[in-house]
Amino acid sequence: MTDTASEAGAIEARLAELGLTLPAPAAPVAAYVPVVVAAGLAHVSGQLPFIHGKLVTGRLGEDVSVDQGTAAAQACGLMILAQLKAALGSLDRIERVVKLGAFVNSTGAFTDQPKVANGASELMAAVFGEAGKHARSAVGVPTLPLGAAVEVDAIVAVKPA
Repeated sequence: MTDTASEAGAIEARLAELGLTLPAPAAPVAAYVPVVVAAGLAHVSGQLPFIHGKLVTGRLGEDVSVDQGTAAAQACGLMILAQLKAALGSLDRIERVVKLGAFVNSTGAFTDQPKVANGASELMAAVFGEAGKHARSAVGVPTLPLGAAVEVDAIVAVKPA
């Protein structure tokens, strides 16, 4: 992270430097809340990939390429950040990305889930530097809500308000 990381709006400035814009936070599609903050951790519910306002659907190993899946995982990461901004008021409250869980809608023969998950992981490292490096799970699943290609959830350490 840059020396300006402690300044208000530093993370959003970093996103702008990277040419990235946060989407509007998506409303939950069932009976849950997008973010729960407890004991200094923000637990972010699984986020789906929206690119240009459209949900990325399909299966890796069938009709979605690894590159498309990686872009979808990055879109999930951006939605995680949008949810965190809405819940915390500022992305500058994020102390560290602790863990990401990536779920990849894929065929039984597809084994590049870690490459797909890198879309979200590399985003967090680019935005937060060392504090964006995290533990991770990357698993293949036979289907995801609304036919999404990828879903990513997160656990993030937060600074007090």
